[in-house]
Amino acid sequence: MSGGVRLVELVAALSLATDLGLGLPQEHVLRQTTIAARLAALAGLSPAQQTAVYYTSLLAWVGCVSDSHELAKWFGDEAHLRAASYQVDKKGLPMMTFMVGHVGDGSPPVRRLTTIARFLSGGSREAGTSLLTHCQTAGLLADRLGLGDTVGLALSQAFERWDGKGVPGRCAGEGIDPVMRAVQIADDAEVFVRLGGIDAAVGMLRSRRGTEFDPGMVDLVARHADDVLGDLEQDAWDETMRASDGAARPLDEAELTRVLTAFADYADLKSASWTGHSRGVARLATGAAQLLGLPEEERVLVERAALVHDIGALGVSTGIWDKAGPWSAAERERVRIHPYLTERVLARPPQLAAIGAVAGLHHERLDGSGYPRGVNGAGIPMTARIVAAADVLHAVGEDRPHRRALPPKECESVLRAECRAGRLDGDAVLAVLAAAGREVRRRPALPAGLTTREVEVLDRLVRGRSNKQIARDLGISPRTVGTHVEHIYVKIGVSTRGAAALYAMSHGLVAPSMNGE
Repeated sequence: MSGGVRLVELVAALSLATDLGLGLPQEHVLRQTTIAARLAALAGLSPAQQTAVYYTSLLAWVGCVSDSHELAKWFGDEAHLRAASYQVDKKGLPMMTFMVGHVGDGSPPVRRLTTIARFLSGGSREAGTSLLTHCQTAGLLADRLGLGDTVGLALSQAFERWDGKGVPGRCAGEGIDPVMRAVQIADDAEVFVRLGGIDAAVGMLRSRRGTEFDPGMVDLVARHADDVLGDLEQDAWDETMRASDGAARPLDEAELTRVLTAFADYADLKSASWTGHSRGVARLATGAAQLLGLPEEERVLVERAALVHDIGALGVSTGIWDKAGPWSAAERERVRIHPYLTERVLARPPQLAAIGAVAGLHHERLDGSGYPRGVNGAGIPMTARIVAAADVLHAVGEDRPHRRALPPKECESVLRAECRAGRLDGDAVLAVLAAAGREVRRRPALPAGLTTREVEVLDRLVRGRSNKQIARDLGISPRTVGTHVEHIYVKIGVSTRGAAALYAMSHGLVAPSMNGE
């Protein structure tokens, strides 16, 4: 099912989620990677170092999510803070002035003054520590992805400075890996090129030459500005894929799931209250898919979609997710787009598009009351129905800033109420509850050992729909439909559509409720 998806494609997809966390336009990190790769080649870095530049650049700021909880406590919208921070040299008085200017953003004046006082008395040290956590998180993720010591070392130096005044302050000058020196320059340069053009970027680099940045590399960029900083308007994804052939290691099925599990943990760093949520949803959903008898291909799809279902939540400020009171209308609308962002992050690598399509439906509901698109009925495949039910059950059993976790019995009651209201699928709800270890009253067994999905296929088959039409209705592949049809015919002992239709009608399998509407 992985279709030979390459590790660089997965890491590049993750960088699109990082853009959301940084509060920057989509593909900032990809354009930064293009600049870093050009600079690395110009600086004469070895082929191995140039390969390391791709992964280091794509992962350099991935740890920004790890400090979101701490930053949101002081600054409110931490993504806005990060985006604005590119305008200052991150040291001493200028950086302290910048941070104090953003402490308590959006708070009433009196509360803001109190927050500033607390920040000055100790919060600024916490903010500095969070940068170190950022480096550690990125390094741990790189290790889980099997990217080697070169990338790990470079990532550990993401906030070091040429003048030695960075974080954690263990190295300076030539002691900083040249891979990271190139990435640091590329990161800020991309922002200034986008906002003010090449001259603005070169001016910024010169103003930080020898303090924040490697002076030799700054001089290289200044002398070859058009070559390094020009032509960034092209498709950044395609450019990264073309230029990173040396980093293009394909993954097998087990590796793909392992990497997506790392993505799940990354998404859960967005809020301290989410720790373990995505893995928990994946466990419930995978168990439910097994109980429902879904084919192996669909079970794998359910697990992977459940793992990454919340990756788009990185595009919403932690200040919103961690808010103890009710959301404003504007905040609620921001929250409602996070499933769409999940789908978009995963849409570029074709092999991940099917996973993103299912993950992006986890807040849709059968009655059309869900979001972001208000899809209903047959527009929600069983794979997505399972993920939705698993997400609800796991979420209501977790402490959140605005409420306490519900006890198991009440969690079950919430899920059953959603089913009775016509919002969640009954089969998915029963299977998820069973996967969670709840005792459930089973529905009467279907005849001939048919599964729920096979009955859905049978209903459409006997109405004369082609395999392609059935696949479109149910959100599965025509090949999977063909497999279902073969199994159906074997189980009910017939070999023609007409005979299958008689069987279906005589066993009450073509009732309106079976149409998925």
